[in-house]
Amino acid sequence: MDHITDPIDRRLLDEFQRDFPITERPFQVLAFTLGLDEAEVIDRLNRMRATGRITRVGATIAPGAVSASTLAAVAAPEHRLEEVAALIDAEPGVNHNYQREDDWNLWFVATGPDRAHVDDTLARIGQRSGLRVLDLRLVRPFNVDLGFRMSGKTRNVPGPRKVDRSAMQAGDRELLQALSSGLTLTDTPFAALARTLDRDDTDVMGRIEALHKAGIISRLGVIVRHRALGWSANAMVVWDIPAEQIGTAGPALAAHPGVTLCYERRPVEDIWPYRLYSMIHARSRNEALDVLGSASALPQLSGARHKVLFSTRCFKQTGALIQPKEVAA
Repeated sequence: MDHITDPIDRRLLDEFQRDFPITERPFQVLAFTLGLDEAEVIDRLNRMRATGRITRVGATIAPGAVSASTLAAVAAPEHRLEEVAALIDAEPGVNHNYQREDDWNLWFVATGPDRAHVDDTLARIGQRSGLRVLDLRLVRPFNVDLGFRMSGKTRNVPGPRKVDRSAMQAGDRELLQALSSGLTLTDTPFAALARTLDRDDTDVMGRIEALHKAGIISRLGVIVRHRALGWSANAMVVWDIPAEQIGTAGPALAAHPGVTLCYERRPVEDIWPYRLYSMIHARSRNEALDVLGSASALPQLSGARHKVLFSTRCFKQTGALIQPKEVAA
């Protein structure tokens, strides 16, 4: 990538976006792999976080595993765009908010400990903005393990993992919320995390391992900001496909090179007919359109009507809200 010229920084981001070592001194493990000392690894990560290249070293949680979420959209008049975006951002449960090229121009993800919390968030946004809010609930994911390679074109993304919700224990929600916010970049980050939770560090590491094994933690590692690293063309492509064809079209699209996310969502009758969603993160608009062109040629998508919504601005990007605001705070 043009934005990461240091080969060690490239390796650091390439190799540790997932499967972060759960051990007393994980940055020491990274240092050994990279031929550095522990302090330099921590310094490099601190520097990349300060410059906006990474958001955190932490966890992403499998959709619906322990909390609720939905993709939503509003059609904000151009003269109210900033006002409505700020109103959406002010909701603690909103963890992503993007402007996209469409009449439905503000797209955001609302999260919370349960569906009622998400519904309340959407209701407040609708009431305060005076705008209709599309609630596009997830039906099933085909690939939601977003990751980016700093070198080469092949992404090492594992196949779908089953989620065992029965692995959850008392105290895990608080732990997952902290991991979603990110680890402290210190030589013993899990011990630091344990102290904030008033728990034993061995117990905390054991629970993280169990939650990762259960698929509740879908990814543990360095969470990058793709725009800052050169993937400036971010296209959401929605496909109007009959429900009975999603089971074959979804996996085919998810496996297509250049498609970074893929999932099925509920349509909104008479307003938004699209069921299949895919994301293309590319270095340029033309590169994204090339990926779309080859994806459109897949037999499973033959003749399917689709719409391309490029993002033009990111208003908010943070971890999901797993606990109620007063607890998470």
